[in-house]
Amino acid sequence: MGFCILASVAIAVIRPRVFAATRLQSLAKAAGLTAMGNRAFSDPAVAEVFAAYPPALRPSLLALRALIFETAEEQLGKGGLIETLKWAQPAYLPAKARTGTTVRIDAVKGDPDRYAAYFHCQTTLIDRFRDLYPDEFTFEGNRALLFQRGEKLPKPALKHCLALALTYHARSSRL
Repeated sequence: MGFCILASVAIAVIRPRVFAATRLQSLAKAAGLTAMGNRAFSDPAVAEVFAAYPPALRPSLLALRALIFETAEEQLGKGGLIETLKWAQPAYLPAKARTGTTVRIDAVKGDPDRYAAYFHCQTTLIDRFRDLYPDEFTFEGNRALLFQRGEKLPKPALKHCLALALTYHARSSRL
């Protein structure tokens, strides 16, 4: 009797994790995310958001996501980045507290061909990006860099901006 209860508890604990992983793989496959060789999603909620993006815009957002992970690995090391949702948008933040600030990405509402990288509006990041790269980006106020679907990302400049965001607090504490 005790073994049956223990086995039932083990199945109850394991089954949701297996279901979540299977659901995540199904979502990624249905959205064409696995075929593009992208980094696996660790959070099913983030995978669902990407699966829900319009198919024409999804590759651009995935390319931006890949660049964020690439930059984070260079700046923070492997496993130094957390992918989650904030305000229902994919969000990327350093795993170590007080290292950097969150970078969010999303489609621009009301414009099916635009997407953005959002930064904390109470930082000086966008002002700094404007000073460094006045002609490289389209800016939205003090919170976002805007991109057009189909246009090539300015990778060196964007990687620098992402690195500045992901190390924002670490740099300011050294000053």
